[in-house]
Amino acid sequence: MLIAASGVYAWSNRRDAWGIPACAVLLTVSAWYVGDVLYNDFAEYRSKIGDVAIESAWWQVCSFLIAFILLAPVMNRQFAGKYRPSQAVMILERRPLDDPAVQAKLDTFAKSMLVVWLLLMAIAVVRVKFNVIGLFAPYLTYRADPWTRNRMGGGIDSILALAGYFQIFLTAGFGVIFAIARNPKTRRVALIVCCLSMPYYIFDRTRNSMLATIVPGFSAWVFGRVKGNLPVKMAYIAGGLVMTSLWFSFVLANRTNRSISGAFASGVSVRETATTRHLGLNMFEELSWINRFIQNGTYDANWGTRYFAEAVNPIPRIIWPGKPMIGIDYAIARGQGGGSAASAGVFATISTGMIGQGVVNFGPWLGPIAAAFLMAIWVGVLARHDRISNEHPARLLLYALGLILTFNMGRDITLLSLYPFIFGWIVIAFWERRERKRKIEPSRIQTHQANR
Repeated sequence: MLIAASGVYAWSNRRDAWGIPACAVLLTVSAWYVGDVLYNDFAEYRSKIGDVAIESAWWQVCSFLIAFILLAPVMNRQFAGKYRPSQAVMILERRPLDDPAVQAKLDTFAKSMLVVWLLLMAIAVVRVKFNVIGLFAPYLTYRADPWTRNRMGGGIDSILALAGYFQIFLTAGFGVIFAIARNPKTRRVALIVCCLSMPYYIFDRTRNSMLATIVPGFSAWVFGRVKGNLPVKMAYIAGGLVMTSLWFSFVLANRTNRSISGAFASGVSVRETATTRHLGLNMFEELSWINRFIQNGTYDANWGTRYFAEAVNPIPRIIWPGKPMIGIDYAIARGQGGGSAASAGVFATISTGMIGQGVVNFGPWLGPIAAAFLMAIWVGVLARHDRISNEHPARLLLYALGLILTFNMGRDITLLSLYPFIFGWIVIAFWERRERKRKIEPSRIQTHQANR
């Protein structure tokens, strides 16, 4: 009931820039927490974890929702200023992207993105030893990864990680450009880049990178190009969700024992794929385990240490060898201790979830509020990109990417999920500054000549 009421309130404010990003956060909570209980075996949770910890988890979900829906409008005003209509909603209702001046800016930015993509792919081709088929058409052979690095990091691993995140942003960006551009040449270039870049992620094992690269362009195509009313667009979205679910099931069924491209080449069984259960949609379970461990004294809140580790993650380990590691204490509490030193002493790390991450940082009561505060800030950031996108159309790429990355943050509020957005922001800010200089310079010359 509370999540439904929050959703109605956020949707009623969709014409203000914070409404749609807030809906994305609420959908994320619904999927990772309420969806967990509905999709997985809740009776098993009760028998393994106990009703006391589960009841605490429900109260924490409620605390998060109340704090978030109160804080989101406040952060919107802090980041995006006074009320201005949402450009995203205007695009859906009035299609201002058809304006020639907006399209001209989009064409110019697409050219700059193409140069960056070509340079990055040149490096990638060299790193995979000119295995072009494995890089651009992994469905014909196997996936060649140019950015492979050590799990703990070191050496040039931070540079390789940066290149990988740039590639995600560029791939997602060209998907959006293909959807909203009107210039046939720009659309052809974007389509070619998408056909070359997206298979690299589609035939990967990582679901969050698939979502980050494919969904922004698909969503922009549905809402920006498909003709028809909202029910028609929702039908397209429903079809996309079904296809995504089937593909994810196929990946889960095959990623542990062979490559995805090899499994695809050997044939896809629709029946087997459809019956494979999705793994990892269990953030309510993890939140309940966290409460169980805190209640029985086997785990203590680390009072911001986890958030600090997330915040300093951009610092390369070659500069700070003792940089804090993320989530190792909880992985040990969950029985994953004993791995090699190269893997940080655990067999695997375990996501705590958006709300659970707040609890491991600041305890059962302050933790959900801390998580809500961070997500409200994220809503404010997206709202700002929305509001200035009429002047800077390239910001729509970031906005679309950010909405999709919101879902990935359901597993953890982490820069590891947001790096494509952050590095894309850097690229776009640099490009906008260069464009401003180009416009200012001729006017200065004309003014100087007039003064002479």
